[in-house]
Amino acid sequence: MGTDVITLITSDHRAIEALFERLTSGRGDPEADVTELAALLTAHARAEEDRVYPEVRSAEAHHGVEEHKEAEVLLDALKHATPGTPDFSETLVKLVESVKHHVEEEEGEILPALREASSRQRLEQLGKAFKERKETELLALRPPTSKEQFYKRAREADIPGRSTMDKDELAEAVRKQSS
Repeated sequence: MGTDVITLITSDHRAIEALFERLTSGRGDPEADVTELAALLTAHARAEEDRVYPEVRSAEAHHGVEEHKEAEVLLDALKHATPGTPDFSETLVKLVESVKHHVEEEEGEILPALREASSRQRLEQLGKAFKERKETELLALRPPTSKEQFYKRAREADIPGRSTMDKDELAEAVRKQSS
């Protein structure tokens, strides 16, 4: 997969659409899917707002931020709704429609304009910045729960002695490093 910002954004859009498909079809674990959707949508939106929207016309960026906020409100309502209830289904439909509209505008107008106005090198730089910002958000939104996840965070933070630590020690070391 390419590492330019447009490829990364559209790849996220397809992943979000796949989560919507799982949720609307009733396949999978709705609570886990909503948690994953919340993390991905939130991290994606923050990365776009911080790293990509400053590169586009201010009116388009402002509109994109407004659409992100609308999705955030609906996502919060979805997280608090009980799967299988009418409230959950209605909120999911509204969220899907809102995000679908945003994706269509972004892929139809904003991203093509960005591609035309930016060099290949600049799109790659933006891709790197977008990816790093998104990954930072995902780390914060998906707290580690297993020893392997704590170990991975400890390795990323270069915490000494991590290979001899048990899960609780790793968790404490990672917590201290983060604060």
